[in-house]
Amino acid sequence: MTKDGIPARLAALKTMPTADLKAEWQDLFDGPAPPFNRRYLESRLAYRIQELAYGGLKPETLRRLEEIGEELDGGDRRKRSRRADQGRPIVGTRLLREWQGVEHVVTVTADGFDWQGRPYKSLSAIARAITGTRWNGWVFFGLKRQGGRS
Repeated sequence: MTKDGIPARLAALKTMPTADLKAEWQDLFDGPAPPFNRRYLESRLAYRIQELAYGGLKPETLRRLEEIGEELDGGDRRKRSRRADQGRPIVGTRLLREWQGVEHVVTVTADGFDWQGRPYKSLSAIARAITGTRWNGWVFFGLKRQGGRS
């Protein structure tokens, strides 16, 4: 397929039956599709189609990503999976929340969170300090939806 046909091929993924997506996966990845949801299959197939047509990441980009991974977890896959399981933002992340016209900035630290120069163990404590009422801190800062989804 020419590069001109790539946008149409990507658009077709949205309307393809799941069985066809799985067949496409088999063709592009030389193996069976994983048992993940449709959205995952679509996004990975779209990336792979573009990767094959336009090329993947540059070697120096891949090397840099590996270096960053090593810096974060020293190559220890257990730490990598534990971090993913926690779903906690990485240290240094800044969370912004406007409440009654005032913007509040919380920084994620190694031991918890920092708000207005004070350390906190939980986002819920910060949300309570800001609003004066009990909140799920993850919901208040938009890291989790009210129904429990991230």
